[in-house]
Amino acid sequence: MRLDRFLSNLKYGSRKDVSKWIKKGYCDVNGEAVKDPSTKIDPMKDKVIYDDNEVFYNDSILLMLNKPKGYVSANSDREHKTIFDLIGEPYSRFDLHIAGRLDIDTEGLILLTNKGSLLHNIISPNKNIYKKYYVEYDKVFDLNKLIEPMELLDGKDYPYNPFTPKVEVINETSIHLSIKEGKFHQVKRMIEHCGSTVTYLKRVAIGDIELGDLELKRYKEVDDNKKRLFE
Repeated sequence: MRLDRFLSNLKYGSRKDVSKWIKKGYCDVNGEAVKDPSTKIDPMKDKVIYDDNEVFYNDSILLMLNKPKGYVSANSDREHKTIFDLIGEPYSRFDLHIAGRLDIDTEGLILLTNKGSLLHNIISPNKNIYKKYYVEYDKVFDLNKLIEPMELLDGKDYPYNPFTPKVEVINETSIHLSIKEGKFHQVKRMIEHCGSTVTYLKRVAIGDIELGDLELKRYKEVDDNKKRLFE
């Protein structure tokens, strides 16, 4: 990859601006000064210093974030803060994609990645990856109804039957509910189908990645061993 393109892709400036600073001697590659913007580099192997700072790069990033209420799962929004407002350097320089969105009033685990194959493998129902939620609701109901066939709408008024969920009882009005899909308000609609209403919802795991004690608004990289499970 060309050096100027590499730095521009990481939002250090436009291609024109980056090229100007490279020509002025603001860039080193593997300890040697480079003034040619067209210099070819291997981003995964070469050490690039730009404006006295080492440039971080990884072509396979997977972040886990504990989303708070009030933040939308979107790149931008005119009315609300987005989860990307919580992401700082160096990850904010990457084009990260949301692997499983959450409603504005839902808390919990969101995964972010810059790798298309990871994104697909995490969100595809065919990959058999369960998403686990902690659910509180207002009325006691027969939990067997959750695992019986039911017809819901997917947000575009197309009916569908959820894959068989997993239910773990906590007490009379709270459960852990695991589902493979992430359809429009799916957990809330499933509970409503059974005659109750969700009062609190938090995603606590996606596959083997658990939220654990990660604090609200905080994020960290998923370790390589767990990341490989999606590759």
